[in-house]
Amino acid sequence: MDELLKWRPEFPTLEHTVHLISHSLGAMPRRTRDRLRQYADEWETRSIRAWPEGWWEMPRSVGNLLARLLGAGEGEMVMMQNVSMANWIVTSCFDWQARRNKIVTEALNFPSNLYHLRALAGEGARIAVVPSDDGTTIPLDRFLNAIDEETALVSCSHVLFRSSFLQDVKAIAEKAHRVGAMLCADIYQSAGTVPVNLRDMGVDFATGGSVKWLCGGAGAGYLYVRRDLWPSLKPRATGWMAHRNPFAFDPGPIEYADDIFRFLHGTPNVPGMYSAMSGYEILLEAGVENVRKKSLRQTRQLMELAQAAGFAVKTPPLDASRGGTVTIDVPHGYEVTNELLRRDVLVDFRPGSGIRIAPHFYTTDEEVVRVIEEIRGILESRAYERTPAGAA
Repeated sequence: MDELLKWRPEFPTLEHTVHLISHSLGAMPRRTRDRLRQYADEWETRSIRAWPEGWWEMPRSVGNLLARLLGAGEGEMVMMQNVSMANWIVTSCFDWQARRNKIVTEALNFPSNLYHLRALAGEGARIAVVPSDDGTTIPLDRFLNAIDEETALVSCSHVLFRSSFLQDVKAIAEKAHRVGAMLCADIYQSAGTVPVNLRDMGVDFATGGSVKWLCGGAGAGYLYVRRDLWPSLKPRATGWMAHRNPFAFDPGPIEYADDIFRFLHGTPNVPGMYSAMSGYEILLEAGVENVRKKSLRQTRQLMELAQAAGFAVKTPPLDASRGGTVTIDVPHGYEVTNELLRRDVLVDFRPGSGIRIAPHFYTTDEEVVRVIEEIRGILESRAYERTPAGAA
């Protein structure tokens, strides 16, 4: 028996779709609607009083809930609007005009992260991008060799978004620290499907969001900063919530808060935080270790079915090297994806990779079989030729 399937009734989306797209958008928990209604009720009935009654503290209180999932300590995580904002804050803590001004990252990092890092060249940063030979993996030794005594920051993804390749972040952190650099890990594609322990991994910073495996919706990013680094970090990307005494409205130079609030900026996304909590709670109850065990079994099943159908798999075959997504390369992948969406089989397509398919803890084995059968049927019947672009 699959004990995790008891959570299916918590996700109304599953009643009318085959939801295999949690790597991009997790299914909405049923209780999230009540949480958003709570936000609306508080706004309506408490008005300005809602801030001291809980809203102001939510970036930390919701961060504490998430910290329990990610192996962080109390008060070490704070909620952000998105990863781009979190990365902006992290990189603003560094002096890119200094001698140590090198940033090491991988070619298969998420493009938004790469856009941001490359823009820092205008501030003096030197960007070293570790290439991939196969478009799927990054050799660990090549990554480690790129980190040297001139490196200030290493930016890497725990799981690569295109291929689901799982990187050894702990080894990367150890090399960074050995040469005096810091590491910022993007855990967006691992949190909620791969067990994450930020303290054990040894990262200095971690960023991510809730819209994917955490089933928390959009606008609920987060930032982890190692506690012992707080006093030495003064982010230039800042705002009034980072002030030690924000309600003094002092127009002079900022005096940073002594806690995780020093990494905040402007007004937080309160409804986004309300929407995020239900997914965190469910995953805490289900157990990410249990989710991972099922994910490995179903992704193996997906790869075997795809290969038996003659499709190329562009995801690492080894369990230790794979996140929660399987990418398969089929002819007319974009058009096939549109036809799948029209049939309420939810997947997505990435150019240069293929169709990304992501079973989660609420996925049945029958749904894993069905998606491959649907793809094969679409190709055999040439149904993809009759589906308008963007059909859903």
